[in-house]
Amino acid sequence: MAATIQNNFRTRKNFAKIQKIIDIPNLIDIQKNSYDKFLQAEIAPERREDTGLQGVFKSVFPIKDFNETSSLEFVSYHLEKPKYDVDECHQRGMTYSAPIKVVVRLVVWDKDEETGAQSIRDVKEQEVYFGEIPLMTSNGTFIINGTERVVVSQLHRSPGAFFDHDKGKSHSSGKLLYNARIIPYRGSWIDFEFDHKDILYVRIDRRRKLPATVLLRALGAVPDTAKKSPIEFKGSPEEMLNYFYATETIYIGEKTKYEKSVELELLPGQRATRDIKNPKTGEVIVKKNRKFTRGAIKKLEQAKIKTLPIDVEELVTKISAKDVVDEKTGEVLLECNEEVTEEKVDKLNERGINEFQVLFIDNLNVGPFLRDTLMADKTPTPEEAIMEIYRRLRPGDPPTIETATNLFINLFFNPERYDLSKVGRLKLNYKFGIDEPLEQAVLTKKDILEVVRYLIDLKNGKGAIDDIDHLGNRRVRAVGELLENQYRIGLVRMERAIKERMSLQEIETLMPHDLINAKPVTAVIKEFFGSSQLSQFMDQTNPLSEVTHKRRLSALGPGGLTRERAGFEVRDVHPTHYGRICPIETPEGPNIGLIASLSTFARVNEYGFVETPYRSVKEGKVTDEVKFYSALEEEKHVIAQANAVFDKKGHFETALVSCRKAGEFPMARPEDISLMDVSPNQLVSVAASLIPFLENDDANRALMGSNMQRQAVPLLRTAAPLVGTGIEG
Repeated sequence: MAATIQNNFRTRKNFAKIQKIIDIPNLIDIQKNSYDKFLQAEIAPERREDTGLQGVFKSVFPIKDFNETSSLEFVSYHLEKPKYDVDECHQRGMTYSAPIKVVVRLVVWDKDEETGAQSIRDVKEQEVYFGEIPLMTSNGTFIINGTERVVVSQLHRSPGAFFDHDKGKSHSSGKLLYNARIIPYRGSWIDFEFDHKDILYVRIDRRRKLPATVLLRALGAVPDTAKKSPIEFKGSPEEMLNYFYATETIYIGEKTKYEKSVELELLPGQRATRDIKNPKTGEVIVKKNRKFTRGAIKKLEQAKIKTLPIDVEELVTKISAKDVVDEKTGEVLLECNEEVTEEKVDKLNERGINEFQVLFIDNLNVGPFLRDTLMADKTPTPEEAIMEIYRRLRPGDPPTIETATNLFINLFFNPERYDLSKVGRLKLNYKFGIDEPLEQAVLTKKDILEVVRYLIDLKNGKGAIDDIDHLGNRRVRAVGELLENQYRIGLVRMERAIKERMSLQEIETLMPHDLINAKPVTAVIKEFFGSSQLSQFMDQTNPLSEVTHKRRLSALGPGGLTRERAGFEVRDVHPTHYGRICPIETPEGPNIGLIASLSTFARVNEYGFVETPYRSVKEGKVTDEVKFYSALEEEKHVIAQANAVFDKKGHFETALVSCRKAGEFPMARPEDISLMDVSPNQLVSVAASLIPFLENDDANRALMGSNMQRQAVPLLRTAAPLVGTGIEG
């Protein structure tokens, strides 16, 4: 029998077979940490990070008037003491909030008419009252008009690039039509999709589709926004084809003998059109119509064979990779993306050109999809491509180069209009191996090109589609982030009013407080706390219902799903929920699976992904070192269960251990295991952990039990349970 625990003057015997490695964390940390990070009230103004409230002010300010002769700049903010404390707010029916004061600076510029240079004429700095901001109580709740409310965390699809197919439903033949979508945190969506003729199209904000090469061509007319490694991409057909296809060099010999260069990485899977012999020994390396195997490729390398013969029939299906120009006359003999014909090759031979480059398209591993799309694209220049995009987005407006370019830049490359967020940038970097800093919040040329490349690879049979229900593709928006978004909406409304006032009135006589009216901001915050779907009256039936309410995750709400639209897959338990989201505690009825609860040991990391703790296993030995892993980080690990038997030194006692790896349940050797669960109840939520001998329950009854515990009316004189699970204290 294990040690006895003295608790509340009653001796409790602990019969647990599995020792406790880590304590149960603070259960309402998800609420408190998120709100603290949003307010940064305890941090000095100059040391605050650009997140939460500080981040919103920094992104909206400075506000400039239309002529850019004056600007209103943000300096800092601070919170004053709340007027009433928590108890008084309860009694008086008031909101527990603190006044927020913002220091702003109004700068007036003088502009030199001749040189256009600006010089500062006047600077006025002032502290402005910016309304009240509700404060969180020590219990993780808000008091709004005297009632205690909880802001439920939202589970939504993470920003980033997602790849999928239509599961064969769109076309009668059951052909899979692949698509990709770039979802920002804020801004326009880009959808790439193949049609049944294998031509790649793009939609911007779900408008009418365009050939995808129109968007790629348009990239040539704007500068690259990448901070670390900008790429030179002018949007020409030659650049596009060379980005997505490998090339081979064709050599024209005498008497219509043709040869192609040996590109070792392209040979696997190809067939030899005739016997390939070693020039020194005469040994046949690859027989006619046989595939190039690894062994054969090695022999080719050793024999130093640099070219292979190619038949005329094979040559005439090839596509030119570059313009072939007669240097004497300047005549283009073979255009880029043009099919090679016998006449063209003869013409090249006549002009003394004996080598040219073609695209490697074998219709097995590499299809002609982008080349075909380029043929369907009727826009000759990047400028024309931008005009075409403008026509789709603003039908009826006559486009000019300037307005079309401005619209295109504002769509994806302007930080004020487009925001991938750190999470979106992290996901793109992770998926495509890009090395851009997380502050790079707008798209770069490389991002768009890499999304197209990945989609074409999918079509060619390489790579896998994304699972949108994987917790690596879903993230939690806790109270701080939800409020940050509301504050941004309020400030943007206020910005419009400030700009109008700056241009209408005489700026020299104005002080900052004459320009700022905080009503729009306060109204948005009041509306959020009072009537948002995610701001709920706290369930106070008993202490468990309070804690569970604060740990709840909802897929509903603004920017989330709707009950009617949510299918079976979204509601279902996913392997990545293990240790992160409880598979048991969810309501019965229309909300089943859409409202869930965090597991006992789960926490939310800085990017909003749910993490769960594991013990490290090194060389088959279990250690007491505990680390938290998100669903993506956990993928490559082999994880043993908490009840795996090991000796006092930490070595597993069985030759094979039941494990988990990437959603599968293999039996693994101890030396292959890298992590181990910390506790058997890390799988379930707090409510389900309170059920003794939960493992013997039917899942449906456990669901009902954990939901009904939240409805239990407390006793007048509280008494400890006779049988506990160790989580009651």
